Amino acid sequence: MGCCFPAGISYSKDAMKKGRYKALLAGVLILSALVYAGTHYGDLTLFIELLSHIDPFWIVIAGLLQVGTYIALAMVWYRALSYNGILYPLEKLIPLAFAKLFADQAIPSGGISGIAFIVNAFRQRNVAGSIGMGVMLLSLLSYYVSYALVAVAALLTLWIYHDIHEWMIFVAALFFVFVVAVPGTLLLLMQWGRQDRLPAWLFRLPIIAGILETFADVSNDAVRKPMLLVEATVYQTAIFVLDSATLWSMLHALGSNVSWLLAFPCFVVASIVAMLSLIPLGLGTFEAACVGLLVTLGIRVETALTATVLLRGFTLWLPMIPGLVLTRREFR
Repeated sequence: MGCCFPAGISYSKDAMKKGRYKALLAGVLILSALVYAGTHYGDLTLFIELLSHIDPFWIVIAGLLQVGTYIALAMVWYRALSYNGILYPLEKLIPLAFAKLFADQAIPSGGISGIAFIVNAFRQRNVAGSIGMGVMLLSLLSYYVSYALVAVAALLTLWIYHDIHEWMIFVAALFFVFVVAVPGTLLLLMQWGRQDRLPAWLFRLPIIAGILETFADVSNDAVRKPMLLVEATVYQTAIFVLDSATLWSMLHALGSNVSWLLAFPCFVVASIVAMLSLIPLGLGTFEAACVGLLVTLGIRVETALTATVLLRGFTLWLPMIPGLVLTRREFR
């Protein structure tokens, strides 16, 4: 993936590769163990039967829902550019949304892995770098705000309609620390860095220096224009809703006529577990958490595993090819 970290940050390529391969290997092992447990817990013929009776109508619905996620992300950028007086066609931003979501999922970084790539893509489209970084800052802040909102909604849904366990509260606590610390630290560094309120030695730290250099010329329009942040948050929240609706569609395609209020918290909590695990693609951790939650809420293990694998196929594996092609095209 090339430029996935803010400029100015130095990393050891060998260390990064080794760490990434170890994390990916851990994810593969978790996923393999999950599939093995699922296929041996029940009868393997049940999986074949489930797959042979998939309702194509719900598969089409799932595909349309996923298209909606890319449109929603493109709308965040479209509206942000409009606020800066740049009217860029929405249909030309949608392919970039494919590439951005591909980068975010390929390298777990809390939504920042595709920033440098998208800013460079904007620059090639005659959008000033400062404006592009402002759009990405808005996208990042609205992502974290929406993530916090859907996390609260998911926990409330589990508490009111289902059941909530201690481990969920523990994971949620870690998540809220993360979701407040990352954007909060970013904004504080930007503000204090401009006012030279940081000690000189802090500027010599690679990560701090890289953040300050990357966002040096970016204004705080995302904070100063609350309605723009609210609008962007609505679109970011729509992505979570559409993704969870995709899981709901997969369950219906397999014959489980469950409520969306069951699929929604399972998807959100599984996404949180995958993000905190820092394993590339959330491989294994997302599947284990999602299947475990679905089974806990009354879904058969065979149906839960099949629906989760199908969901990942639509949200991760199928977009991989167009995302990789679009990313390579942009770099060229």
